[in-house]
Amino acid sequence: MLTDSVNPRRYWSDLKIKLKKEESQLYENLVQLKLQSSDGKFYYTDVASTEQLFRLIQSIPSPKAEPFKLWLAKVGDERINETIDPELSIERAIQNYRRLGYSENWINQRIKSIEVRKSLTDEWDKSGVQPGREYAKLTDLMSKTWSGMSTREYKKFKSLKKENLRDNMTNTELVLNMFAEVAATDISVERQPASFDASAQIATEGATAAKVAREQIEKSTGKPIISPLNAKSGKILEKGENKE
Repeated sequence: MLTDSVNPRRYWSDLKIKLKKEESQLYENLVQLKLQSSDGKFYYTDVASTEQLFRLIQSIPSPKAEPFKLWLAKVGDERINETIDPELSIERAIQNYRRLGYSENWINQRIKSIEVRKSLTDEWDKSGVQPGREYAKLTDLMSKTWSGMSTREYKKFKSLKKENLRDNMTNTELVLNMFAEVAATDISVERQPASFDASAQIATEGATAAKVAREQIEKSTGKPIISPLNAKSGKILEKGENKE
């Protein structure tokens, strides 16, 4: 326990009272869910998100919590520096991918895919497409068109939950996804759409080009392009992407 308390239940109760007195938004956002206890029964239990847990750690006056507080301060400093110099965030992403064991070839493709995605969303912004839900709709439409699966279906096929789909694509999947986005971007630049529906039509056309490429590769190789491999099951490779 970070608190070193001999009575964690009481400590948590006192901490919640303290947060309430401070009118902390964290206190208002805490929720209770029925979770199974060691006796097999279900009881309402306080639960928190990752962000909320970090905020709680900041409220704990304990030597054991100090390393976490120092780490949070370091992360905050890094994010501020990256706001000043965005190139730092790209370098951090590269280092993180290397630590996870991704091949240099895959990392280069992934970083390029971020640039390609940004160009496409810039076009969507110009066309009046709203970030969030409408972005998600167009992304889902493109995925369904070129891969045959919606984003949710694609992630389920790869046994993913919260993980980023692109971080779990093979090189070929990543390239085809980029092809779809580059094609949609180029078409959008030429047509200058002014609505969501017009952008959706362009997204479909761009993704169709990638679909044609996928089908041609599959015809030539006799193998499906869409792979169930993910970062944990075998895609983090130096020598290729087909190792299980």
